[in-house]
Amino acid sequence: MESGTYAVDPEPSGPPWRPWHEVGEAEAASRGVFAPVYGLSYAAPGEIVVAPGDTRGTVLIPERCEGYCCGLTGADGPNLACERCGRPVATRIDDCSLWQAVWFTPDAVRRLPVDGPVPWASGWEALARGPQGVPPLSRSGAWSREWEAAVGAALAHVLVASEGAPVVVPDGLVADTFRRALDALLPQGAPVKTLALAGPGLPAPDPAAGILLVPRHPLTGEAWRPPSGTSRTAPLAAGMWTRLAFPGERPWQPAAGGLPDGVLRDDPLPLLPDRFFEPDDRVLLDTLARLPAVRQPWLRAVHDRVNRPYARFIQGV
Repeated sequence: MESGTYAVDPEPSGPPWRPWHEVGEAEAASRGVFAPVYGLSYAAPGEIVVAPGDTRGTVLIPERCEGYCCGLTGADGPNLACERCGRPVATRIDDCSLWQAVWFTPDAVRRLPVDGPVPWASGWEALARGPQGVPPLSRSGAWSREWEAAVGAALAHVLVASEGAPVVVPDGLVADTFRRALDALLPQGAPVKTLALAGPGLPAPDPAAGILLVPRHPLTGEAWRPPSGTSRTAPLAAGMWTRLAFPGERPWQPAAGGLPDGVLRDDPLPLLPDRFFEPDDRVLLDTLARLPAVRQPWLRAVHDRVNRPYARFIQGV
């Protein structure tokens, strides 16, 4: 989470947990889970997540500071208490390999409005006018974990929209992040569907495009809706979608060192990734498990293939 932002999880999360074999398919489906997961949360829905640095007036509960090697996992339940009254109010997570966040228990806190302007414009047009999204690479050339997670979630929706047919992906960053996974998980041959970008600030989508990759609004989480009667859609987090839709140009710098005035150079060279892109398979599985379409035999087979222990589905192992 960026500082000054928050999100609300509409689904239960955190302990107590019940294993899949104990819950059963019927009860799991009634809770919106349609494929096997390790366990289902039976906590209260509506937890509020913020950046750890945005919390105030809380203290750690020492006996609940469960973790592995570098921090807290939150496995023992809320580990932050109100500094004044001592009531458990939140769970901090900051162990290695986990997203750093603080999750507030919904029945222990309440939201209050604040004075001042809304930092984000609420309309869709702001996506086309705003910043150019989340960079896909770090300064060292490593793929962004945010991109891996966002593409993992969007990939689940692209698979559903494909209906089991091969998907053609346009060249560029869309291909870098989606093509290898789709080629590994879907059959080859014909007929095929085409994945295309669509959304605010872009031309009207091509009616021939089979699947439209559309933005999910950064404030509301709502997916952008194309004109009626067009292709099926797959939502992608706004920070990544804007980078795909409006990549911009690399800034040029004036040349120096004896070159003629007005000459521009391409130094430093553009960053190149240090490896092929791999969507987050945990996010992919979690998203697939919550889509009713996963009950279709072909998609359930894809889910189970990715869910094999230590499977590297992109490499076809």
